[in-house]
Amino acid sequence: MSPEILYTKTLRGGAMWSNVIGRGKTLRLTDVKGGVNVGMLLYNAAHPIERYNMPDTLKGQHIFYLTAPYCLHSDMGRLFCSITEDTHGWHDTVCGCTDEEIVKAKYGEKNYQEARNNFYRNAKENFLIELGKWGLGKKDLIPNLNLFSKIVSDEEGTLSYDATQNKAGAHISLRFEMDTIVVLNTCQHPLDPNPEYAPKPIKLEVFKNPPAQDDDLCRTSRPENERAFQNTEDYYALRA
Repeated sequence: MSPEILYTKTLRGGAMWSNVIGRGKTLRLTDVKGGVNVGMLLYNAAHPIERYNMPDTLKGQHIFYLTAPYCLHSDMGRLFCSITEDTHGWHDTVCGCTDEEIVKAKYGEKNYQEARNNFYRNAKENFLIELGKWGLGKKDLIPNLNLFSKIVSDEEGTLSYDATQNKAGAHISLRFEMDTIVVLNTCQHPLDPNPEYAPKPIKLEVFKNPPAQDDDLCRTSRPENERAFQNTEDYYALRA
């Protein structure tokens, strides 16, 4: 039986979005056309000083990229969300985002006065616009995730973009364990080799989910995840 969808929205390429997704809800992101990149930032909705921690997420799970059944850790030893389903299979954690200089150097310049809503956007400015809606700003920028982008390293450590898994219909489901400010944009990945400015759309769906059980794969995949689940449950024990 398919879950009841509480919210759905399709973001066009180069767009931005933010909202609070509550504990006990899942965000499913679906690549509409193939080749989308979704930049993501995460903050505790009640206390935004707590935010996604890239080093703890990677070292605690012995990983370089994200897929199911990995988890996204905060900088206070708790979990923002767990990846319960993933048909793409590889999501970048280390490459950051585009800024005005990168976009101008790669794609040229097309401003609002010339192109109206089709002007060239960059991920850093999109992030800052959305962060401002929550009283956050430049000092609150953190290493972002790039969902649906596969980045590989050669023997010398040089990173490159791998488009082999970019297929329309690929999706990832993020089960939120904490009330979270989720900030997204659909600007191209900084290592995207496409010489043209051509960001792709993403479909968002939110639905309710039951809490993770003791034998949940995300919970049992690493001892660090089990401890983070316990810390998150303790955090909410008196907040119901």
